[in-house]
Amino acid sequence: MDTTTSISAHETAREFEALLERHRGIVFKVAHTYCHDTDDRADLAQEIAAQLWHAYPSLDRARSVSTWMYRIALNVAISHVRRQVARAGRTVSLDDELHDIADDMAVTPEAAQHLRLLQAFIARQAPLDRALLLLYLEDRPQREIADVLGISETNVSTKIARLKQRIRDEV
Repeated sequence: MDTTTSISAHETAREFEALLERHRGIVFKVAHTYCHDTDDRADLAQEIAAQLWHAYPSLDRARSVSTWMYRIALNVAISHVRRQVARAGRTVSLDDELHDIADDMAVTPEAAQHLRLLQAFIARQAPLDRALLLLYLEDRPQREIADVLGISETNVSTKIARLKQRIRDEV
């Protein structure tokens, strides 16, 4: 390997590290949404980071970095959940973790209860709907949600409306 290649690879690694640091909240948010166990969450975050690094050379700088990161992170997380379900023959529950989040927040008991109900609702959803709700609650534009999830904006709008109605009916 010549010096030019070595410097270029080093610069690429530094650029990626800076990008990951700027947007690390995406990785942690997705890992937190899809894993209830601390160790599983750390493993998923590491797996997401590895996949982001693997895909980094194909990053289209003309497009939104956060959209690219969400797409990869959510795909990795959904695959992770599917592997867990197949291995354990069960669904993955976030209930205990959701209670911890609500308990850690400085909110009224009533607000904490509403938060727990909403988060429990989210935890019961299929992986795609969970991803949709995560992005929606992040105030991501419908166009970006559609791009991340690979569905049409109309489909995003319809799914959000249906999920909102189910929330009103269940929570």
